[in-house]
Amino acid sequence: MLNMRKEAKHSPFEDFMALLTGTLLVALAVNFFRFSGLVTGGTPGLTFLAHYASGWSYGPLYFLLNIPFYALGLRALGKTFTLKTFGAVFMLSVFSEMLPRWFAIASIEPAFSATLAGLLAGAGMLILIRHQASLGGIGILAIFMQKRHGWSAGKLLMATDVAIVCAAFVITDPRRAALSILGALVMNLVLIVNHRPGRYFGQ
Repeated sequence: MLNMRKEAKHSPFEDFMALLTGTLLVALAVNFFRFSGLVTGGTPGLTFLAHYASGWSYGPLYFLLNIPFYALGLRALGKTFTLKTFGAVFMLSVFSEMLPRWFAIASIEPAFSATLAGLLAGAGMLILIRHQASLGGIGILAIFMQKRHGWSAGKLLMATDVAIVCAAFVITDPRRAALSILGALVMNLVLIVNHRPGRYFGQ
């Protein structure tokens, strides 16, 4: 039976709205993680480690940590993907700094914070992935290593996420470290359940 669905490419406006929505959701997750003293995986998690260790602002740190990876993105993923990723990184850097000025969290139970942050981050990343963008950094490196050396991008990302989240045991107490693992698991579960080949036809 022929598949009558045609893959429709996203328009520039749709891509912009996706980047805006996706990065805002991830920025909300960052705000919950930061308020509760938690860590997550990937480049956002690496930024948390640097943020907690140095006291520097999260947004500028995140933007700076991503700069070395854009050259790899151009070589491995092309100009369009890299430009969208640059836009997503810039938006997330700005939103993560502005959100605490727009609203304040008075109190939240840390386990709920970790779960909610994981859901928000997973949903935001899913939107970005479906519009051919990413949060840069380690994700770009993983894809580059897979294309250049045949390494498994999924396994490399999992290994780096485990290393980053486990580092939370060094910089915070065991309960917050365990909740950081919970948040990372929830985030990845959102991606596993919703991002499967053949279920989405947009580009």
